[in-house]
Amino acid sequence: MTEPHPTAPSYPTALGASSRDAITLLGQDLAADVMGTVGFGELAFWLATQRRPSTGEVRVFEAVLAALADHGFTPTAIVTRLTYLSAPDSVQGALAAGLLGGGSRFLGVTEDTGRFLHDVLTGREGTAPQDESGWDALALETVAAQRATGRFVPGLGHHVHKDADPRTPRLMQIAREEDLFGPHLALFEAIGRVHPQVLGRTLPLNGAGVCGAALADLGLPLELLRGFALLARTAGLIGQLAEELRRPVANEIFLSVDLNNRSVPPEPYEPAVESAGGS
Repeated sequence: MTEPHPTAPSYPTALGASSRDAITLLGQDLAADVMGTVGFGELAFWLATQRRPSTGEVRVFEAVLAALADHGFTPTAIVTRLTYLSAPDSVQGALAAGLLGGGSRFLGVTEDTGRFLHDVLTGREGTAPQDESGWDALALETVAAQRATGRFVPGLGHHVHKDADPRTPRLMQIAREEDLFGPHLALFEAIGRVHPQVLGRTLPLNGAGVCGAALADLGLPLELLRGFALLARTAGLIGQLAEELRRPVANEIFLSVDLNNRSVPPEPYEPAVESAGGS
């Protein structure tokens, strides 16, 4: 590696940097102090926050990653398998295709819930509630406000787990065990208790939503919450590709659509016409 010119611009970083005979990462010697010593979950947290997490923080963080890694034949998994079928020479393309599907319906719920809870907590006056009744009052106010504007509460409801999402109580339990059950989780838990009073029906607290609350309580950047969901899902998509190699289903999925399509007359696009007048 050539030495930088003395008048060259400087680009400071606390992350990875290389010299002729060493690599540093987060101020540590990568080979001597990180490799074989720091687990991947701990390292991911450390990279994002530039502070080494506690043992409890690592446990909660890795529980989130496990909760979000794989959910079976979701659209992200299917598109990863289909892309690999089309381009088996491009594993990176298959993984990227699946990750690009992480949006408001799948995976993005983690970010949406964390941001929503954070906005509620930072948008109110006074200190945080001190007991369950206080959290219930705040949650009731929050759900009612969303209902009044016709908006959903992020993280409330699940398309498969209609009664309860098994990930939610487990992650809350782990956070409590590590004394990391903070205001975001407290508000989310209260929403689970009180929302039937407003909505007239009982919905489960989504596992991806509780992950967003837990990540926010860990103090991780809200702007990166979806990134952590994608980090977890990358492992799951690698698993999907590994299984596709052993027990391929992508071609059957493709043929089930290709051989069962039916021709219909074209339907010209007609833009919606706004009604005249106003208030």
